[in-house]
Amino acid sequence: MATGSTDTPTPTATDHRPLAGAVALVTGASSGIGTATARALAREGCALALVARRAARLDELAAEIGAQGGGPAVALAADLTDGEQARRVVQQTVERFGRLDVLVNNAGYGVRAAVADSDPEDWERMVDLNLKAVLRMSHAALPHLLRAAESASRGIADLVTVSSVAGRVPRRDNSVYSATKHAVCSFSESLRQEVTGRGVRVGLVEPGMTVTEMTLGGQATAGHGLPPDSWLHAEDIARTIAFMVTQPARVAINEIMVRPTAQES
Repeated sequence: MATGSTDTPTPTATDHRPLAGAVALVTGASSGIGTATARALAREGCALALVARRAARLDELAAEIGAQGGGPAVALAADLTDGEQARRVVQQTVERFGRLDVLVNNAGYGVRAAVADSDPEDWERMVDLNLKAVLRMSHAALPHLLRAAESASRGIADLVTVSSVAGRVPRRDNSVYSATKHAVCSFSESLRQEVTGRGVRVGLVEPGMTVTEMTLGGQATAGHGLPPDSWLHAEDIARTIAFMVTQPARVAINEIMVRPTAQES
């Protein structure tokens, strides 16, 4: 079900924001990094498609963005572990706004446990959301991003995936989560090589310990003694994503690792 403002974005001659007239789809937008990213992209001029399972939270965020003059935003409730729903939200975005310029793959799930003590159902959910949903969303969005790169006044489109430091630095009791993030790193670089010559920039953001619902829940022990008041905030990652996608067309920032200052590894 889709709710929220659905006006097609039309930049004015006086709107000099970097993403004025562009359309972004943000997954995992109901909390944490996703919510912060949606707000940051709205401030840069984007119309927003907000995707997550929790419809009420998406509705609130869409209303907030509209009330603050951030442009049209639409709430698209979906479970991205279902391939058909992933394809549908991309299509709904294009049907409502006429284009898609930016995809932010942010939805994710993590549970820490030793392999011997793990629940394989948690493994399935991590693979489904952290990896398969990224593949499906990227595949569904790519034709529209390529079209936007050809037709947009800024001459570029962006596909950004939120990975994790765990995708580069595997640790004990975090094997499957790290494996999904390693896979996303490889996928992103391969995809970058395929489409960068056609005007689609592929970026990877790898946060260290960040205060979110997930890290304060199932991933909390990943802090390794680092006090939560020293962790990154969701807004720190959102600023990083906005920095990536607002670069001039000649500049592609393909990978950024962001750690708390106090995090050693």
